[in-house]
Formats: sequence, structure tokens, C-alpha cells
Amino acid sequence: MRRIDVLDKLIGGSGDRLHRPGRRSRIVYGTSGVVAMAVASSLLAWPNSTATAQNDEAQFEESRIFIEYNSTDNDLGFHVFLDGEDWKSLKIVGPEGRNIFKVEGKGAYKELGLTELFFEGAEPSLFDVPLDELLGLFPEGRYEFEGKTVDGGEIEGDATLTHAVPAGPDVSASDDEVGAGNALTIRWNPVTEEATDPAGGIFPDLPIDVVAYQVIVESFEVTLPAIDPPSPMSVTVPPEFVASLEPGEHEFEVLAIEQGGNQTITSDSFTK
Repeated sequence: MRRIDVLDKLIGGSGDRLHRPGRRSRIVYGTSGVVAMAVASSLLAWPNSTATAQNDEAQFEESRIFIEYNSTDNDLGFHVFLDGEDWKSLKIVGPEGRNIFKVEGKGAYKELGLTELFFEGAEPSLFDVPLDELLGLFPEGRYEFEGKTVDGGEIEGDATLTHAVPAGPDVSASDDEVGAGNALTIRWNPVTEEATDPAGGIFPDLPIDVVAYQVIVESFEVTLPAIDPPSPMSVTVPPEFVASLEPGEHEFEVLAIEQGGNQTITSDSFTK
């Protein structure tokens, strides 16, 4: 479902995106009432992609594969983002050497080429498809991105997928209704542990290092770097935006974004 210059400094990434491509910068009131600048875009810049040429082949500027887990709906999917100039075909090869994805431009796209590509895998409920079965389909390790450019050259990249999936943020302290003057604050507790599966599956017991949180209220989005040491955080939604909402119930989401790129969503709602 949803990347960031501000986080590049935290984790050494080179990207500019998080949940979905094309998000804009926001200035919001964050923790402790101070103004925080955060960049909301669509895929967090985590250090699992290669953008530096190691041979004569062109390199994808970004190549990523990551897990998105919805702790509220208990569904999970594997998503991919890449960025590179003027490629016409692409395949992704998993750690075991098998092709898991292939795409090729036809007609004008074959002639002119493509640049960015973002897609989401299906997100089955873990009540329907067991967690260990899903994780087995996408083992941890290095995924190779191999493509052809419009001039017949090769372009490549790689990304490391981990199974370190953070728990969903606890948002129970958030406002459940809009206050006077269109006041609305979303609050959450820090995430330091792996996710849990209500269907009975067991997420791998791996270290969890959450580097950012993203808050989404309909078209409003903001991403904040995590606080060190971990402590409760909040975002005050601009009253001008709250005022634009229709009366009734509205959903919001808070995402915990792990250093390896995986992200977990918690959904809740408020009433205006």
C-alpha cells in the first residue's frame, strides 16, 4: 500500500519514497507539540537496494521488495518498487534462483522504455493462507532485478528481503471524535517487537528496529522518524483539513516501518 529524504539520514538510504508513490511533504505538529517536518511518499528508503554500479551494466537507482502486514485485517502481501532509466523488460530472480516475476513493454513502451514500477502482491488473510506458507513462498535473502534497456544494454539491481515484521502500533489513545475547533490528535505507542498472528502463525523472532511511522487520514499523510529511545508519539491533524471532512465516521491508519523495509498497519476510526 504506501518514502523519504528525512529518513535517508537515519538509515543511509538513497531513495526518495513509502506507502505509495507520489506523496508530498507535510509540516505537522508532532510529539511534544513541536513542529516536525516529514516527507510522506510511498516507499521508505531502506538500505536493501543497490544503486552503485559494480560492473559495466547500468544499475536500477532503486530496487526493493518488502512485506506489508495489516494487523487490523490480519492480511499480508509482498510488494515491489524499482526505479531506473529507459528499460523495456525486467525479471526478478529469487534467492533460490527461480524467476518470480517478469514484465516486458510492448509497442511504444518497448520503443521508449519505462522508468518506475510499483506493484502490490495479493494480500490474503492469514486465516485463509497460513503465515508460514506465505513466508515460504518468499524466502529471506537477495532478490536479483535483471532488465534490458531500450538500446539493448543490461540493467540490474538487487534487494534483500527480511522476515522481520513489526507489530502494529497501538493507537487506542487516539481521539475517537473531533474536538472543538476541529481538533484531532492521532497517538500511538512505540513498536519494539515482532508482529503476532491471531490465526496462530508465528512471525520469526528477529530483532525489530522501527525507523519511522506514517499516519494516514484519508488524503492527509505524514511520516515521522521514530524517537530514540522509543517513546509515545502523536500527530495533530491540521484543523483546516479536519474541517474539510464530511460529518460521520472516518478511518485512519498508522504504519510502523522497520529498517529492513517491512511495514505494519493498524487501522482505527474517529467521528466528526
